[in-house]
Amino acid sequence: MNLGTLLPAHARYRPNHTALTVSGSEYNFVQLNAEVNRLANALLEAGIRKGDKVATVMTNQLEFVLLYLAVAKTGIVIVPISPLLNDKGLQRLLSDSDSILVIADSCYAETIENIRLHLPAIEPGRFVLVGGGRTPEYFISCRDFIGDAPETEPPDASLVDDDVFNIMYSSGTTGMPKGIVHNHHVRSNYCTLFASSFRVTPESIFLHTGSLVFNSAMMDLMPWIFLGCRYILHETFDASRMIDEIEANNVTHILMVPSQITALLNHPEFLPEKLQTLQMLMSLGAPLPLKYKNQINKVLPGRFQELYGLTEGFITMLDKCDAESKTKSVGVPLRFSEMKILNDSGKEVSTGEIGEICGRGPLLMQGYYKRPDLSEKAVVNGWLHSGDMGYVDEDGFLYLVDRIKDLIISGGVNVYPSDIEEVIIAHPDVSEVAVFGVPHEKWGEVPIAAVTKPDGKDMVPTDIVSWTNKRVAAKYQRITGCIILSKFPRNVAGKTLKREIRENYLATVNQT
Repeated sequence: MNLGTLLPAHARYRPNHTALTVSGSEYNFVQLNAEVNRLANALLEAGIRKGDKVATVMTNQLEFVLLYLAVAKTGIVIVPISPLLNDKGLQRLLSDSDSILVIADSCYAETIENIRLHLPAIEPGRFVLVGGGRTPEYFISCRDFIGDAPETEPPDASLVDDDVFNIMYSSGTTGMPKGIVHNHHVRSNYCTLFASSFRVTPESIFLHTGSLVFNSAMMDLMPWIFLGCRYILHETFDASRMIDEIEANNVTHILMVPSQITALLNHPEFLPEKLQTLQMLMSLGAPLPLKYKNQINKVLPGRFQELYGLTEGFITMLDKCDAESKTKSVGVPLRFSEMKILNDSGKEVSTGEIGEICGRGPLLMQGYYKRPDLSEKAVVNGWLHSGDMGYVDEDGFLYLVDRIKDLIISGGVNVYPSDIEEVIIAHPDVSEVAVFGVPHEKWGEVPIAAVTKPDGKDMVPTDIVSWTNKRVAAKYQRITGCIILSKFPRNVAGKTLKREIRENYLATVNQT
């Protein structure tokens, strides 16, 4: 399955259909294909060949989309890197990925200049800057890089399923990022499986407001280019703009992380009637608190879906037809995928029993780039070990319990932060909650809660502790402290950095 054939087919058979809207500009499929070809040919003229790595340090913009589509035609490997990394982190990933060219927003020129001499694989003239401003020595503007490259199709790259499409670095919420390798076969399955599961048609309209850096972008980007519908890209997430966009352009499909959904539902301009064209509102990236699921199912019935999964290649989905009857579940494996729940001995557990979630299927990564040791630990006998705990009910639906690394062991008892979080989020003045364990001399570990509150609300930490401990199901779930934050630290994917909250809390406690 050759991903590079999709865009030319749309340019030929539905040329005038609006393909992409970004930064106030619209492109039909003929125009988009021409822009992609110019970039693809420019890369080839610069000596970049099939299998070579090209990194991005970009925010959401036209050139990012063009590069995803250009590598699909040429067999070049794209390496999306978070623009929020500091000098050292960026240098590490550029070196680790063996990138030989980098395309970056012009605002990151100084950061790249600081590390340029430590990147011998990237030659002068292969630091490409997108956007205005001065172009420093050793850099080249994207406009000059593309120059007068032709709009004709690039030479056939003889792509096969095993050719690498991307190295997608993990978001690093639990440690240093790892380069996850996906080939063209996996991304082709993203095209078909998600188009089917999301009920996408050529007339659908996606709105994407999350970062294109992370794997979640592939879940709408691939179905879009597969079916040739319309893709609206926002530079950043803005709840007010999202509401207006959905209403003005009849958006049918959106995917958001929980922090974005929370911001949307709590926004003063949120009115369900403005979102009536939506056919799917997908939550992914982290568990969405039950109170927000219930709110969506009430005000926008028949639209909510939830996705649980790993970039490494196993995914379950709660379909909108099951969203109300299986509210607490994260669904069932995608078609052609299988799931097991295993105990510490590697044995499959019984229905309702908690264990590690393991899966296999057509989305499985090739492995971690240059880390066969980690690959062998993650994929055992063809089964991906998630590091997450969960259980299945009698109908085979998966219920997520927690990350193994987030498990709190207090007095020898397993305490799952998610159980406590579901209690605290029901507090009328709490917007978000994160529960984590801290060392305790007697119990080993005890749970602490961090919460955020709506603007204008006054909250007292001891009141939250008292309120929570009256409502948890067991004594060992009682929290021993609470901190109130204006906002949670997040990575560029929008995921809450619970590890950072815990470290900051411990640092504060140790200073007192």
